[in-house]
Amino acid sequence: MTETKTPWWQRLGKWALKVSGWKLIDNRPPEQKYLVIGAFHTTNWDLPLALALLSALGIRPRWIGKDSLFRGPWGPLMRWLGGIPVKRGARLNFVQQMAQRIKEAEGDFVVVIAPEGTRKATDHWKTGFYYIALEAGVPIAFGFGDYPSKTCGIGDYLYPTGDTEADLEKIRAFYANVRGKHPQNHGTIRFKPRKPQPLSDDGASEAVKSDAAPRQDG
Repeated sequence: MTETKTPWWQRLGKWALKVSGWKLIDNRPPEQKYLVIGAFHTTNWDLPLALALLSALGIRPRWIGKDSLFRGPWGPLMRWLGGIPVKRGARLNFVQQMAQRIKEAEGDFVVVIAPEGTRKATDHWKTGFYYIALEAGVPIAFGFGDYPSKTCGIGDYLYPTGDTEADLEKIRAFYANVRGKHPQNHGTIRFKPRKPQPLSDDGASEAVKSDAAPRQDG
């Protein structure tokens, strides 16, 4: 039996966490395809921590970027780094674009999203991660970095049901004991309420349509 050699970048991630005193938790989903949400995002130090923990777990993350970033000579590099080009102008098709990419992908495909979308305090999370996972039929993994205990990794996961409040309650329960570097900047784990929309000519509510393909800015 041939022994699989650990990639250099995974060894580097483990080394980086060890020398900086972080403990790694690995409770990822058993599936090859899933989304990872990262919270709470309160400092620029979250990025190197996220890269280190994902590398230590042997995960080569995928991230979402504007399609313009993938044009010209930088395109191949952006794709090699895990970038997924999305046409941002097509708002109502954003979720479908991403869900289709996940469905069509072969092998491991892990998309990482920061639902707060900012290092500053915010009163809601963006909805994109939830509806992408729901549409693609993949679990949502809870990525975290608890600065007081210096513990990080993937702590748990859930399979979205479509009952947003029930699922958000599970997410809130997990992150209740997680503290970012600047806790005062934690984003509130809730989705921004949608404004009621008038009925269209075919009698279907535009609000219902938008739930199927929500706005990126949640």
